[in-house]
Amino acid sequence: MNIDAPEQLSLRHRLDRKPILTVPGVFDGLSALIAEQVGFSAVYLSGASVAYTKLGRSDVGLVTMSEMASTLSAICERIAIPVIVDADTGFGNAINVQRTVRDFERCGASAIQLEDQSTPKRCGHLSGKSLVSAGEMVGKIKAALDARRTEETLIIARTDAIAVEGADAALDRAESYLEAGADVLFIEAPRSRDELGRICQQFAGRGRLMANMVEGGTTPLQSAADLEQLGFSLVIFPGGLARATARMMQDYFSSLKRMGSTAPYSDRMLDFAGLNAVIGTPELLERGRGYDGANFEKKR
Repeated sequence: MNIDAPEQLSLRHRLDRKPILTVPGVFDGLSALIAEQVGFSAVYLSGASVAYTKLGRSDVGLVTMSEMASTLSAICERIAIPVIVDADTGFGNAINVQRTVRDFERCGASAIQLEDQSTPKRCGHLSGKSLVSAGEMVGKIKAALDARRTEETLIIARTDAIAVEGADAALDRAESYLEAGADVLFIEAPRSRDELGRICQQFAGRGRLMANMVEGGTTPLQSAADLEQLGFSLVIFPGGLARATARMMQDYFSSLKRMGSTAPYSDRMLDFAGLNAVIGTPELLERGRGYDGANFEKKR
């Protein structure tokens, strides 16, 4: 967490309040900073978006724990608001989960999401997924709870069972994960508003629920207000920024290639001074001047 930041309401306490918490996906320090500046109260570090932007690859388990940890650390050093981090399967068995939780918590995570896919995992809205047993996932949840230093670090338990075993099995797994002590339940890729409603009906008043909105994914897009009405505590939009950025890159590079100049695109860009204002370059330089060696030269 940014050491210069004012004290924030913990994520745990925020999720127990209204309205629903709407959380954008980010993938680096700049995207997280701008999300904070716009006024979001938390951000979600998406493993898929890191794969898209850092590797230029698909979300099929290619991103490593250390790559996520280094990205998380850079984000948490830059912003004050809570960061929810996608930890995939925990990057191995229950012992790997414990190492992941300790490292991510040390980097500044406010919540750590674990899922019940087998390795290698893939995006929750891709077909062809497979799962570990419910018992193995319960063991991972308990390992995560034992590893965290404070209960203020939330453990989010995700199940991908709807696509593999059906909605009934997904709800059964979620019941087991709630009983194991998960702080938030995330039942991935409901196929209709009715399934979203069924999730909330089963867990109403018993657990915090997270929804995931993926543009073009399996779940029909809902607004935050609609999801709050159903009973969700938290909604993430994890990959929207990466998709918007990819579209912008296509437009920008096509314009530059065609025109041989950035001038025709300039009204859709920050200029040099504009970007420096966003990232706080003037303030950083002013702070640096306070440590200038001339300030500490002994008077003779």
